[in-house]
Amino acid sequence: MSNVDAESGGLTRLDRAIINAFQGGFPVVERPFEPAAAALRDRGIDVTPTELRERIAHLDEAGTLSRFGALVNAEEIGGTATLVAMHAPADRFDEVAEAVNAHREVAHNYEREHPHLNIWFVVSVADEDRVREVLDGIEAETGQKTYNMPKRREFRVEAKFLVDGPIPEGDVDRSGLGPEVTPTDRRALTPAERDLVVEIQGGLPITDTPYADVAGAIGSDPAWVVETIKRFEREGKVRRVGVVPNHYALGYTENGMTVWDVPDDVVDEVGPAVASLPFVTHCYQRPRHEGVWPYNFFAMTHGRSESESDRRIEQVGETMAEYWDVADDDWDSLFSTQILKKTGIRLDERATANTE
Repeated sequence: MSNVDAESGGLTRLDRAIINAFQGGFPVVERPFEPAAAALRDRGIDVTPTELRERIAHLDEAGTLSRFGALVNAEEIGGTATLVAMHAPADRFDEVAEAVNAHREVAHNYEREHPHLNIWFVVSVADEDRVREVLDGIEAETGQKTYNMPKRREFRVEAKFLVDGPIPEGDVDRSGLGPEVTPTDRRALTPAERDLVVEIQGGLPITDTPYADVAGAIGSDPAWVVETIKRFEREGKVRRVGVVPNHYALGYTENGMTVWDVPDDVVDEVGPAVASLPFVTHCYQRPRHEGVWPYNFFAMTHGRSESESDRRIEQVGETMAEYWDVADDDWDSLFSTQILKKTGIRLDERATANTE
C-alpha cells in the first residue's frame, strides 16, 4: 500500500484511486471486492480484495465516506420530495429553524446567503398531498410564509467528487458483471423489495459478501438480492452502487446553489447543456414565485476553494450565454452558510406506502 502523501489530507494513493474509481460501477456479484480489486490492478493500482475491503472500511469509519453501497433513488421508490424556501427574521432565526427541523418530514435544512429567503429545506413524504399539510403546519408555527419549489424537470443528479490522484476521470465501471436481469415497468414494490430497500438505504455491510449479509438480515436468498439490486439499477430505483464520499471531508467546502431566470423557450436546450458540465452535481427546472422568486432553473456546483467555485459558476454562466442574453439580475448564487439539519430522506414510509 502506498505511503500517505503529506499534502493529500491523509489520503493514500490507494484511497484516492478508490474514491475516484468507485463512486459508481461497483460490482453487484456475490464477492464484489475480487473483480473490483482486479479492475484497480488493471489501472496500475496493486491491491488485493482484502486490502481493498479493509481500506474502504477505514475510509468509512474515518468519515471520508458517507457510506458504501447502493444510492437509492427515492423518487422511484414512492412518495415525493420537494424543495422549500422561507424567510427567518434575524432576531428569530434559531426559533424558526428549530420549528422547521422539528418536523420529521424535513430531511435537509440549510441556511443560505440571500437577503430574504435564507432557509432552504427538503420535505419528504409518502403521500404527495401531505406536502401542503406539512407546510401549513410550519407556517402556522412560525408565522412565516413558505415557498414550495417542486422539481419540474430533472436534468442531472450525479454528485460525484473526484480527487487528485490515480484514475482522475473516475471511469471504472464493473456494473455489467453478474446475472442478466430484465427491467420491469412496475412502479409498486413487493413486500420483499420494500424490505430490501429499507435494509440497504443506509449502506451495505463492508464484508467479503455484502449482498449475502443483506439477504441474511431480511431472510431472503443471496441470489435474489444480487438480481434485484442489479434490476433496480437498470430501472432507476438505484442510481449507482459504490462509495459515497463526504464531500466536506474531501475539501469541497464551497457549496453554491446557482439560480437563473431562464427564458421558458430555451430551458429545453439550456438544461442538457448545463447538466453536461462535469462539476454540476444537480440541475433542475423549478417554479418561480411572482414578486418574490424570479428564478426557474437551479444548478448546484461545489468547489474546494472560493476561487475554484467562482470559476465554475462563471462556466455555468458562459454556457447559459450560448443560448440567451444573460443580464446581471437574471441570476444569483446562494452559498450555504450553515447546515441546520441533515438526516437524509427516510424511505421506510415512502416504500411501505408504495408496496403492493
